[in-house]
Amino acid sequence: MEHLVRVQNEYDRQVLAWLRRRIGDAALAEAARRLGGERKPYLSSLCRALSIRPPARVDLRAEARRADLAVGERYLARIRTILGASGQASRAH
Repeated sequence: MEHLVRVQNEYDRQVLAWLRRRIGDAALAEAARRLGGERKPYLSSLCRALSIRPPARVDLRAEARRADLAVGERYLARIRTILGASGQASRAH
């Protein structure tokens, strides 16, 4: 989607991901085309045109941390499963 809107920093990247989850790619692409014309619109202009206020930076950071923790927990659970299975296999021999 970065090919349709101006993304200037990490906050913009996070807002774009948030918008994609909120309204979907098709609606976002259509709004960007309507607003941009020949040029890519700024993400802030796109949000104003859609009458959507993006979350604050702190809220997006907290959401990213929660997602990172969830991914880490899934990996750890998988590692524990693998280690538990290999430990049981070595005890069986």
